[in-house]
Amino acid sequence: MGKILRQSLIMLLAMTVLTGVVYPLLVTGAAQLLFHDAANGSVIERGGQALGSKLIGQPFADPKYFWSRPSATSPFADNSASSGASNLGPTNPALTDAVKQRIDVLRAADPDNNIPVPVDLVTTSGSGLDPHISPAAAQYQIARVARARGMAEGDVARLVGVSTEGRTFGVLGEPRVNVLELNLRLDGRW
Repeated sequence: MGKILRQSLIMLLAMTVLTGVVYPLLVTGAAQLLFHDAANGSVIERGGQALGSKLIGQPFADPKYFWSRPSATSPFADNSASSGASNLGPTNPALTDAVKQRIDVLRAADPDNNIPVPVDLVTTSGSGLDPHISPAAAQYQIARVARARGMAEGDVARLVGVSTEGRTFGVLGEPRVNVLELNLRLDGRW
């Protein structure tokens, strides 16, 4: 009995060191070497001040900024400690009401815009913290942002073009615009 207990304790200690110390150190070291920026949160800093992360969506409500995709995190929107979707299905009246309210807000902010509202401006993502919008969602907002900033629409459209990322490796995903980076470009901070 003593031999089995001793072997069990040695195995417990060995596995604890292996899986609790050695493995995490190897993974952390590899991430720091191969993906340093992402492993450290992809934080954008200017003048020693953190402005946000390229990987986590942030709220923008001022008409002079491009607005992000809505967030469904709880207990409040854009809560990076609580990533998750609303899990409301397409036939759920609560989802239909939320989408209608978001469309009303977009239309009120830009009443002359008759373009159909892109779906990603009125629906939340699976994580609730998506940092990107589609190029169509950015295009939809150009007139409002240009008017609020007193800029030519062409100048704002050029910044959208510069901020548009293509598909990963040319085949994965869809083209997208990082909202934080675009707004920093508008402010001349990128």
